[in-house]
Amino acid sequence: MPEMPSSPYEGGPGKGISLPDYFKPTEYLSNNNFFFPGTEKVGADEMRVSFVGSCPWPPRRDQAGTSILVELGNGDNFIFDLGNGSVKNILAMGVPAAMINDIFISHLHVDHYADLPYMLPFTASAARWHPLRVYGPSGRTEELGTQAMVENMKKMMRWHLEEFDTLPIGDGYEVDVTEFDFREENGICYQRNGVTVRHWPRSHGKDGASAYRLDWEETGLSFVWTGDGRPDELTAKYAAGADVFVSEVQSDLGFIASLKYGYPQELYNYIIDTHHTPHYALGYLFSEVNPRIGMATHLEYEHATIGEVVAGVRAHWDGLFAFGAPDVQVVNVTPDAVWLREAVLPGLGTVAQPSPAQLVAMVSEGGEVPEFIDVPPVRIPREDQQDQYFRDIEIDPGEYMPPDVARDLITRLPEGLRIPLQALVDQANSD
Repeated sequence: MPEMPSSPYEGGPGKGISLPDYFKPTEYLSNNNFFFPGTEKVGADEMRVSFVGSCPWPPRRDQAGTSILVELGNGDNFIFDLGNGSVKNILAMGVPAAMINDIFISHLHVDHYADLPYMLPFTASAARWHPLRVYGPSGRTEELGTQAMVENMKKMMRWHLEEFDTLPIGDGYEVDVTEFDFREENGICYQRNGVTVRHWPRSHGKDGASAYRLDWEETGLSFVWTGDGRPDELTAKYAAGADVFVSEVQSDLGFIASLKYGYPQELYNYIIDTHHTPHYALGYLFSEVNPRIGMATHLEYEHATIGEVVAGVRAHWDGLFAFGAPDVQVVNVTPDAVWLREAVLPGLGTVAQPSPAQLVAMVSEGGEVPEFIDVPPVRIPREDQQDQYFRDIEIDPGEYMPPDVARDLITRLPEGLRIPLQALVDQANSD
């Protein structure tokens, strides 16, 4: 009889080989197997990390551009990168449009911020009447930094932004950019409500790429997103001991890639070797950081190669490991538990009415609940943006509206329009 192998990691009867004792549902879940948006709140000492986008290129039906939503039990939400197609998943996760804010961009490759211009005007017209907050690194020169990107984005969108000024926008087009020096190591770019976000530079082909670490002081919970880059000493140092450590990864499988995609093997390897973290390096970083859960995202999730990525990781790391792909993987974390599920998303829009706290945040940015909130006035009415001729050629509604359902057209917002905020909060509390 051949000698029987022993478990290479921890494990135990009925537990698996590499799943630690703390891999268990947190006390706040409504379903241990799936996350159904709108059915459970984040617990007071809980952090929920959702991979609302997980792929660089090409986009897939089950993988949007890279984006990670972090929700804390104190009511704060954070978004790390906002890749193409990710907003639809954020909305489907139950985040009201007006609360898509505090966006931390790791670097200015478009797959990490492509949904920013898309959502800016639409969230502003959906009651986000206060400025959008964006955080990101500087560049080697002023025109290569996050601030310049936002300014040029708004120039690109001039027609759209001016046309939407026919709607109540308030200050929703303003973008408060916190641009930090990409060279700074472990610098603070956000500190509010007991939460601190730090950053450090990464090697990603061009100066101006950063990683982030979020620490929630009250609970001691922490989250790291490396952004894109080569495995580096700073990440091993400043991410050490994180509860959730998320890295990008690209499989170092040039020969297979050449067969699947037609890339010359040398080209594929060159891209990895100058820009990305291969799967063996991912396991090495996990072993250096020693997180409670190590995760990989920003990869094409393919069954033909995913096993090789796991094998490479396991060459160095025997702890809890999972993929933040395909969309939407959800990780719930408390001081004594870590649990992983997949979200079951609806096909359309926000799935739940905002909570009372969300209603307040949407229109007043917190604080005391006012009885009313005034709808901002239209800044540039359509009469100032459109020739009268084009309104004159509109077909009279009397030609197509049945008389018993016809109504007077509203072509100007009434003055003094208000939202009864306190009544909405009271209604939400009674529900």
